Amino acid sequence: MADLLDLYQRASAWGVQNITGAADKLDNQTPCDEWDVRTLLNHMLDTQRYFLASGRGQQASRPAKEPPSIISDDPVADFRDIRSDMIDTYGDPAVVEKTGPALGIAFADMLVHSWDLARATGQDSTMPEGLADAAYNAVHGRFTDEQRKGMFKPEIAVPDDAPAQDRLLAYLGRSPS
Repeated sequence: MADLLDLYQRASAWGVQNITGAADKLDNQTPCDEWDVRTLLNHMLDTQRYFLASGRGQQASRPAKEPPSIISDDPVADFRDIRSDMIDTYGDPAVVEKTGPALGIAFADMLVHSWDLARATGQDSTMPEGLADAAYNAVHGRFTDEQRKGMFKPEIAVPDDAPAQDRLLAYLGRSPS
C-alpha cells in the first residue's frame, strides 16, 4: 500500500507543477470536451475532495458532471492543501486497507488530468517515469462499458507495443498525439 501512496505523491507533485504553469491560463481549452483550464481545475479539486472525504470515512457525493466553481484565486495553494491532506489521510495503512482501490483511482485521475493541463498550456506532457504504466494497471479493466459512459470517451485503438503513456491515454479516450 505504501507503493500507492508513493505513486500518488509523485503524480500529485507533477500535478502541482502543471497547475502552477496553468494558473494564469484559466481560459485555455483542454483536451476534455468543452472544458477550459478553470473547469478542469474545478473538476480535479472536486474529485480529490471526494477521495479525501472517502478516505476519512465521511459521506461524499461523487464528483459532479458539471464541476462546481470551487477553486480560489490561488489554485496552486488549493492543490497543495488537498495534496497534503490526501497524503496525511492515506498515509494511514488502515485507510488504504479500508478504501480498497480508491487511492489508485485518485492517483490515476490526478495523473491524467495533469497531462490534460500540460497539453492545454504548452507544458511538457511527458508523465514522470513509471507512473503511466502504474496508472494503466490501476484503471484498465476496472470499469464496465456502462460505467465508462459519461466518465470517459470511447477507448482509442493503439498498438499493443505502444508506450504505457499512450496506452493509458487511449484507454481513457484521449488521443496520445
